[in-house]
Amino acid sequence: MKYQTQNNYKMANKIMVFTAIAFLVMSCGNKDNAPTIDQLVEAKNSKELQAKKSLLQADLEKIEAALTTLNVKKSEALVSVATIKDTLFNHYLDIQGNVNTKENILIQPEMPGTLIALNVKSGQRVSKGQVLGKVDDGGSSQQVASLETQYQLAKTTFERQKNLWNQKIGSEIQYLQAQTQMLSLQRSVAQAKAMLAKTVIRAPFSGTIDDVFVERGQVVAAGPQGLMRIVNLNNMYVSTTVPESYIGKLKVGTQVDVFITSLNKNYKGKVRQVGNFINPSNRSFGIEVSIPNPDNLLRPNQVAKLKIIDYTVKNATVVPTNVIQEDGDGNKFVFIATDTKGNTATAKKTVVKVGKSSMNVTEILSGLSVDDVIVTEGVNSIADGMKLNF
Repeated sequence: MKYQTQNNYKMANKIMVFTAIAFLVMSCGNKDNAPTIDQLVEAKNSKELQAKKSLLQADLEKIEAALTTLNVKKSEALVSVATIKDTLFNHYLDIQGNVNTKENILIQPEMPGTLIALNVKSGQRVSKGQVLGKVDDGGSSQQVASLETQYQLAKTTFERQKNLWNQKIGSEIQYLQAQTQMLSLQRSVAQAKAMLAKTVIRAPFSGTIDDVFVERGQVVAAGPQGLMRIVNLNNMYVSTTVPESYIGKLKVGTQVDVFITSLNKNYKGKVRQVGNFINPSNRSFGIEVSIPNPDNLLRPNQVAKLKIIDYTVKNATVVPTNVIQEDGDGNKFVFIATDTKGNTATAKKTVVKVGKSSMNVTEILSGLSVDDVIVTEGVNSIADGMKLNF
């Protein structure tokens, strides 16, 4: 609950005085059809003007006397107070980062050639391993078929030579030559199939085709633009850098509050990776904070504001930061209410030792105790020993 201060009363008094003057002027100007002040001024009737001035002065003195009896004494002040209780205090490290995902890549063709098949379009969901397109193999499929035929012949030859060798028929060199020929063709077939497989473009992971940059029939090759972009928004994280002084304070699993400015929305995240390298140019190290994306609203490169708890006290003494003042000697102090009787008390200046500040409150390390009553509003209008009303 907020209370008016002494300045509020002074302002109200002035308004009441001005209103009274206006009322008296109107009353005196209209009473019994008497001439108005403007008329008397125009007529230069000094005698009547002096009489009206005396009348108004007498009424104003009565009003001032009445208001004085209603005012709070100058040695008193209207304030608001609060009782100090133990509370959980968290200090936060505020930093900015960017939203990212590991699964956000440009798909490139492994083999250059004509794009003879394009099976997807922008916005389409795809699964890992799904065929997205195919590049003309330039005769590689016929080469594979030819090598497979040769391999089958070599395999049959080797098996027959092996049977003869087991029966002690033929020479060892014939057996070894047949075996070598078969193994060589086996490797050639595997190599040719691997090259042929590179003409097929597959999804490296499940996600969404964000954009397609080519058309079917176009000659394609690996390049900066790529064929298409595929994005998976299920594994999002925020990457940022943290000052070197926070080494040891941030660990994997630390809770993080993430605010996405473009969405005006808060997310709960956790530190999933802490860098092991200190950048010598700015004395910082990198961290990654995983964040859920149930509504698929997060996008790579969005700006995020992180609040990471780096200091916690379970039973802390805290006060609003704006009630802490500093005297000429550099001492921090607050006012507490003592000798409380009903809604009145006496102001006492109390020097305090302050700790960290966060979320408009400051931790008090010494000088205050639980159940002390501090002045929270009106602190700038009071002094040590002044009477307080609240």
